Amino acid sequence: MRKGVIKFILTFALLLGAFGASTQYNKQYFFWMGRQFMLNNDYQEAIRTLNVLLRFDADAYEGYFLRGIAKYNLDDLLGADNDFSIAIEKNPVFTDAYTYRAITRSRLGNYDDALNDFHEAIDLRPDLAGPYYSRGVTRLLNQQFEEAIADFDMFIRHEKKVADAYVNRGVCYLQLKDTVRAFENFDQAIRTNREDPNGYNRRGILYMNQEQFDKAEEDFNTAIKHDSTYLLSYFNRALVYSDTNRPMLALNDFDRVIELDSTNSLTYFNRAIVRTQIGDYNRALEDYDRVVRYSPNNVLVYYNRAGLYSEVGELQKAVDDYTQAIRLYPDFANAYLNRSYLRAMLGDPKGARSDREVAERKISDYKSRLSDSTYSIYADTTQKFDKLLSFDAKLSGSNFESMASTSSAQDVNMKLIPLFKFTLMYADSAVQARSALYHAQRVEDFKQRVANPLLTLARSPSNIEPDSLLKMDRALADRMLREVPTWVMLFERGVTQSLIKQYTNAVTTLTAAISENPSNPFLYLNRSTTRAEMIDFISSIDNSYQRITIDSDPANRLRNSGSRTYNYDDAIEDINKAIKLYPDFAHSYYNRANLYAISNQLPEAYDDYSKAIELNPSFGEAYYNRGLVQIFMKDTRKGCLDLSKAGELGIEDAYEALKYYTSAEE
Repeated sequence: MRKGVIKFILTFALLLGAFGASTQYNKQYFFWMGRQFMLNNDYQEAIRTLNVLLRFDADAYEGYFLRGIAKYNLDDLLGADNDFSIAIEKNPVFTDAYTYRAITRSRLGNYDDALNDFHEAIDLRPDLAGPYYSRGVTRLLNQQFEEAIADFDMFIRHEKKVADAYVNRGVCYLQLKDTVRAFENFDQAIRTNREDPNGYNRRGILYMNQEQFDKAEEDFNTAIKHDSTYLLSYFNRALVYSDTNRPMLALNDFDRVIELDSTNSLTYFNRAIVRTQIGDYNRALEDYDRVVRYSPNNVLVYYNRAGLYSEVGELQKAVDDYTQAIRLYPDFANAYLNRSYLRAMLGDPKGARSDREVAERKISDYKSRLSDSTYSIYADTTQKFDKLLSFDAKLSGSNFESMASTSSAQDVNMKLIPLFKFTLMYADSAVQARSALYHAQRVEDFKQRVANPLLTLARSPSNIEPDSLLKMDRALADRMLREVPTWVMLFERGVTQSLIKQYTNAVTTLTAAISENPSNPFLYLNRSTTRAEMIDFISSIDNSYQRITIDSDPANRLRNSGSRTYNYDDAIEDINKAIKLYPDFAHSYYNRANLYAISNQLPEAYDDYSKAIELNPSFGEAYYNRGLVQIFMKDTRKGCLDLSKAGELGIEDAYEALKYYTSAEE
């Protein structure tokens, strides 16, 4: 069973319907609406609705429980854990909260605490079947196979018609090398639900491992007939086709897997091997390139790709790949020998001799350790690396001994949420809804003084067409020729010039506005954002903008890209003046935090985001950006908790980030 694939046994609709009967009408309404959103899989809207309920009644433990389930379904596992904990704190005999917190902790890999929670749930309600099943899954993941079998036995005693229970019990027996009982359980799973592909797949894998390829193929065909989108069936059938010398059929099935999951690096790896076997070298190289993208620390992909480069005459590229393989796994004798041969061909006899000597030492060391099972077989120069890997193989680790599980998480590039500024926008319900969370009377007074109905404080790009913005700017320019410019006119012109990317002119115009009204903090705020945007625009031209992003490498998810550093000192100085003039304005601290972050002053950024949150506890953008900064500062848990809070406060991108971290960590 793959980690994180946990099916709930509780009947969710009945569970939801049991809550809220004794609440007041308004609370019951929000509870009911939250339930409806969850039944429609609209978990973000459910969270927003349940937030209202919890503001009415902070002791509504059922509300925390439901919000926890919504967060769980959005892969916000830390946030779900926190909500289930609050529900338990408010109702210490809440069995379902213990069960779901245990499931959540199991997915987080926190098996000890998960098992403690299951123990509490079962003590409270030993008659419920669900906790036994879920505890069995956790024990299976924790490799406590005999204990897991006992839990599945208890579950099956209560519920005999759940095929997955037999499948999981069969997997446990398989891990204990009892293939007879594993077969019996997979057969029972198929008899229990003949339309579920999982039982056929498990039995087919067992047939395949026993080289009963006809029976394995029949099971995989049946699984595909019952579910044509179940990628595991195609993947395993491709392995059967490959083992029975039908490479074109294997390629067709690998193609289908990639249609279903375009980031599955294991499938690209296997397809590359099959393409190499039939001489389709160029497309095999394309597949290895994709594996490098999704699993950049995999040794075999560099080793195999080096061999292909050698075949097509790209000798220097082959040397580079062998070098990378050696960097990831310094005991790889094969890589040294092959690089030695290529260096000799490239006219580097010294390098070739050095590589050969290193390889010979490692081979000798390997032979002296043949009885030591802990010594890697991959130092053996007779080892072949063109065998297809099974779906359970580990692909994306830093070496052969400690490979992390294959992740299908896409290469994401999540940036800080941008600066807030006064801008011109047509009415936008989403912007207006967020603006309502950040009400400040001085902002409203300022907007009333400017008297432009399109003026709004936002971090979103303007939704006004560029041609319309250009007309607005020209109209302001004509007016300023006819009248003596006031600070209001200068401010508006500075805004329009900034929106049409005339940044130098915008800074000049805003400077003139400040000269007319030097005590207005919002003029400094906009000049600050304009100066920052000017730097961003310049840097985008030469592709070296310093920006915090999330990398596909789990060890370095946040990175600063580019080699050139840009100076935000003037923009920071402006925001410092704004803060001095209006020290209670959360947005100024948020903006300064962003400027600190992209200037690599991360502790200062953290402090300013925290100040913004202190001034406005509903500041979701500040939680989101502080979360990214904390992750870059290696405090991933606290960073994810901030992302969870940001999602709770309506920042939808937070759940994409949390989903990425969940898949990368598992």
